[in-house]
Amino acid sequence: MKRLITAWLLFAGAWAAAQTFAQAPSMPRFRFQNFTTADGLPDNHVFAVLVDGERVWAGTENGLGLYENHRWRTFSAQDGLAHRAVLSLALDPRTGDVWAGTMGGLSRISAGRIDSYTQLNSGLSNNIVYGVSVEGEDVWVATAAGGCRLNLRTGAWSLYNERNTPMTEIWTYGVSATPTKVYYAVWGSGVLEFDQNTHVWDKYDDPDGENELVLFRDQGLIHEIVTSVSYVDGILWVATYFGDSRYDGRYWHNFLTKDSGLPSNFTNFIKGVDATHAWFCTDKGLAYFDGVNWAVYRPSLADGRPEMTVRDGAGKATAILVTTAPAHNYILGIDFQGPDIWVATAKGLSHGIRQP
Repeated sequence: MKRLITAWLLFAGAWAAAQTFAQAPSMPRFRFQNFTTADGLPDNHVFAVLVDGERVWAGTENGLGLYENHRWRTFSAQDGLAHRAVLSLALDPRTGDVWAGTMGGLSRISAGRIDSYTQLNSGLSNNIVYGVSVEGEDVWVATAAGGCRLNLRTGAWSLYNERNTPMTEIWTYGVSATPTKVYYAVWGSGVLEFDQNTHVWDKYDDPDGENELVLFRDQGLIHEIVTSVSYVDGILWVATYFGDSRYDGRYWHNFLTKDSGLPSNFTNFIKGVDATHAWFCTDKGLAYFDGVNWAVYRPSLADGRPEMTVRDGAGKATAILVTTAPAHNYILGIDFQGPDIWVATAKGLSHGIRQP
């Protein structure tokens, strides 16, 4: 009799878990494979990740890692890297060159050769490079002393700061360049927009001007302290330390933990997939938004166990049974490899393998 009761309890638990998942919106599930220094990663603190076909680059606190053919290789300052701490990464799709923004300059990795640009040997505005984006012949750079642009055909540099743009602060934290628009995330000065056709700058500010509170919902950019921007399919996705925003060129929509599925308002990085889907890298987990529903992937903040939560458009949250999670809940970056994701965290790099 005791065995029958035990069997029934196990069946009931499995059936309840299946029903819970069935009632939740269909959201992507992943099996996470986590990499650390024990696997060959240069350092466990991963600032940025870049997918280049079958190759994966990881910008870490102690070198640039390349994962290829199931093995890690490290590029360091001894190999020509501008600095050991790599903060940002970008791919030139025309040439296959990888651009790495570091704490000591900007480096280009091309066919195994590394060339570095600094304030001393080039027109780079500052050696601390928080963001880099390649569009056509231009490399757009976000630094601690404004933005700049390198034209690869002419070798000419252009500098952008408070003297020739609407920015009031010059600490640029990220950049997203496309053929039509270039957007800068400016710390304490909102979002800067450059029109590629007219060469005219514009600026988006927090309309309430309040640095501690969000007073007016959906009336504009959610906050002045902008950490990341992503422009995809005519939609601007914006990350700040006080919530996130989506702008379609006419209307703003803001996201906060109190009225969305965000696990935290403190967002380090944002990456749009298309006009409705985006990923949010926060200090309390990785969030995915499909335009209506949310999913959060993380180790539990309470006990570190793998956790996935789905929140539907009505605000109902459902826990999904999972056995793996990203290496840490402090998420710093993300990139895509087909249906898979690669996630940069404060304690390792994670490969999210999409499950059926």
